[in-house]
Amino acid sequence: MEKICNIAAYKFATLPDLRSLRAQLLAQCRAWELKGTILLSVEGINLFVAGERAHIDWLLAELRRIPGLEDLAPKISETDHQPFSRMLVRMKKEIIAFGVEGINPAQRTSPKLSARELKQWLDEGRPVTLLDTRNDYEVKLGTFKNALSIGVDHFRDFPAAVAKLSPSLKEQPIVMFCTGGIRCEKAGPFMEQIGFQKIFQLDGGILKYFEECGGAHYDGECFVFDQRVGLDPSLQETDSTQCFRCQTPLSADDQKDPRYVSGQSCAFCFKSPAEQMAENIARRHALIARATSPLPGSVPYDNFKPVNVPENCDQKTLGAVLQQICPHVPTSYWEQESARGLLLDAKQSPVVLDKIVNAGERYLHKFPNVTEPDVNGRVEILHEDEALIVVNKPAPLPMHAGGRFFRNTLQHILNAAYHPQKPHPAHRLDANTTGVLLVTRTRHFAGKLQPQFARGDVKKSYLVRVNGVPVTEHFFCDAPIAEESSKLGARLVDVENGMAARTEFSVLKKFPDGTTLLEARPLTGRTNQIRIHCAHLGFPVGGDVSYFTDGKIGDTQTLGVEAAPLCLHSWRISFTHPQSKLPLEFTAPPPAWSLS
Repeated sequence: MEKICNIAAYKFATLPDLRSLRAQLLAQCRAWELKGTILLSVEGINLFVAGERAHIDWLLAELRRIPGLEDLAPKISETDHQPFSRMLVRMKKEIIAFGVEGINPAQRTSPKLSARELKQWLDEGRPVTLLDTRNDYEVKLGTFKNALSIGVDHFRDFPAAVAKLSPSLKEQPIVMFCTGGIRCEKAGPFMEQIGFQKIFQLDGGILKYFEECGGAHYDGECFVFDQRVGLDPSLQETDSTQCFRCQTPLSADDQKDPRYVSGQSCAFCFKSPAEQMAENIARRHALIARATSPLPGSVPYDNFKPVNVPENCDQKTLGAVLQQICPHVPTSYWEQESARGLLLDAKQSPVVLDKIVNAGERYLHKFPNVTEPDVNGRVEILHEDEALIVVNKPAPLPMHAGGRFFRNTLQHILNAAYHPQKPHPAHRLDANTTGVLLVTRTRHFAGKLQPQFARGDVKKSYLVRVNGVPVTEHFFCDAPIAEESSKLGARLVDVENGMAARTEFSVLKKFPDGTTLLEARPLTGRTNQIRIHCAHLGFPVGGDVSYFTDGKIGDTQTLGVEAAPLCLHSWRISFTHPQSKLPLEFTAPPPAWSLS
């Protein structure tokens, strides 16, 4: 099979009418079945092209007809296969990106040192610094012995890297080199411009050195920007490859590492599941911080609360609908809101209370210039995978929109941090309760996790500090809890008609101030169950301003950020993962009030 001829060449020259030249070269290369990349700029040409030798010769002859490219001299190698997948001809501002004004290699470059001269210098042991101007990932495959790597990830970073070199190098001879020489054409004049006095550049770069001198004074291979990845000193393709994920060049030995998986990872980018988890969580915490600084509800905005007309209100007035939906709100309030133009139809046009409505229609109650009370937005992610998010919820922080809170909620924060996904909490914690909370990434996984709560398969354990000291170490409460809520959404013990509820308690620690730390295990999932049962037993939860031992309900629902905390913490939860089906348990760190 005929060998494929590979050429690499560049030339700094003033090239006019780039659009016509691009179209011409692209058409010719495709007709000659050549593949690779040609970069065109007003400052010159840079190319890597491969194909049949005769067709390559035709391309070179065509290029040398262009004024300024008459002496274009390529570096040539051969392969058994085509190292490029397509033919590209592109126009660029620079044929090698550098970004420094005033550097024009077409007018002046640093003195060039031929490959044979450099070898002679190195054979003689002359005092010279070899400066590798290539990117770090290229240097990894090989470089000259004792060479100084400039230490960059991109050639644009070269000026900043030069500023870190020792000032003593400014008076010493420096021979800089790169793959084919093009980078040194700009790097050399730049270094001279800032005071380096004895700069030389290796003419033709490493590839020309390999061609004329082989591997003398060189360790390893030379990285090339095509599918060959690496060439040895005889200009033959090596067994090196690139990591699909991080693009790091990999030698044959690198590919033997167990962390190398073709198309996935290598030893340089591989992360253990724990490392990847930590990285993902750190990134998510940054998004949460951005979403809560400032708190989303702290900036005044107009909020619109929907009013959906139920089926049994068809052909009734809007006023009658509002009275049915909000029976605790006086008619005078809705009259006032209507007069202010705050009751709107779906197009946000004002409506009156005596408007006849249809079942299924939606109206809006506008709350203008809303500013919400502050909350604790320091949401902590304990675990994250493609199906599940485990949150350590702070307090005070409502979970969903309601009452005075529309944006300062856990749901709003998670929506911002996980956009475009809208996570689905699998259960609820009160605004004033802290601790571990399960959230699914999608509705699909919510449908697999939430039934575990309904069946009682999820085991939950809370830390609760109560006022008073129980007489026994282990006890329970099974007082039924009312199905309907009363003032501020609170519920009461209803012995006759309430829903069955049971909470088991264990004493963990007794404090000198007459309070006790308990572990509470709710076996049912009634709203505010632990708080209601503690108050019913005569041991109200510390900081609870809603439930009292006499059965009365307070006037505060969500605590202020400066208020004493509610001493109730979702401590531990056990369940089956909705995707892997493995049993899992998560624990949220105990809060300060539980420790002393």
